[in-house]
Amino acid sequence: MDVLLQLGASALAILALAALAHRLGLGGEPRIRDAAHARALAEEAIDGFDAQDIALDRAGQAALVRGGDGRVLLLRRHGARFAGRLVTGHGDVRLDRGLLFVATADRRFGSVALDLGPAAPRWAASLRRL
Repeated sequence: MDVLLQLGASALAILALAALAHRLGLGGEPRIRDAAHARALAEEAIDGFDAQDIALDRAGQAALVRGGDGRVLLLRRHGARFAGRLVTGHGDVRLDRGLLFVATADRRFGSVALDLGPAAPRWAASLRRL
């Protein structure tokens, strides 16, 4: 009987912790929800960044954000958060089968494949002018 009570108490404790984690928004895969979210992430990455044009990856994993000064910020998921790096040149931009591959000068940041749908060629062309 004691074993059943311990098992029941353990199950209740696990369910309580799972409910608390869900309520706090822990776990799951973070996504860039919309343009407003991408704008906020860009401002968080670079203080004062004035987002003018935003291209969201269809899966919400990454985004390209063009500032009013012409700089382009690449946002990507980094663990449970998002990180951003400026795209400083066109050497690491490639359009392949509808996916736009972008890398930054920071090699540790890695290359990002963005599914931008019909906007991909326009963004690829604009990034080649950097």
